[in-house]
Amino acid sequence: GYDADRWKKWLMANNSPTRAYFDTSDQDPFCMYNYLLDITTWNKSNRRGFIKVKITDYAGNTVESKMNSEASTFQQYKRVKILTGFYQDIEKISNISLTFSTKTLIGPKHKLRILQMTLKSLNNQER
Repeated sequence: GYDADRWKKWLMANNSPTRAYFDTSDQDPFCMYNYLLDITTWNKSNRRGFIKVKITDYAGNTVESKMNSEASTFQQYKRVKILTGFYQDIEKISNISLTFSTKTLIGPKHKLRILQMTLKSLNNQER
């Protein structure tokens, strides 16, 4: 585990704008594998909603992201960075899929057109 009090004191002492997230799984090994999703959208009009990420390895094993409940705003040609986590680690990713949702039952369905996307592991920087 992590001693959260020590982290808080260090961050405060160094005036760091960093936020520390200590989220755990309810199953062994109890850790989250964090990724930074960096996307640039192509839509002409703004979109506001949630993105769910699924990653698959070459053996066909798939894991789905566990994300915060805060909606993101997507503007044309603007980069958006989203912190996402998985309860399982996949070393060799063969496929990444994104699902965009506004979580509204009434109203038109919108697409989110992606111009560029990067998914970077925060636990293993070389990935």
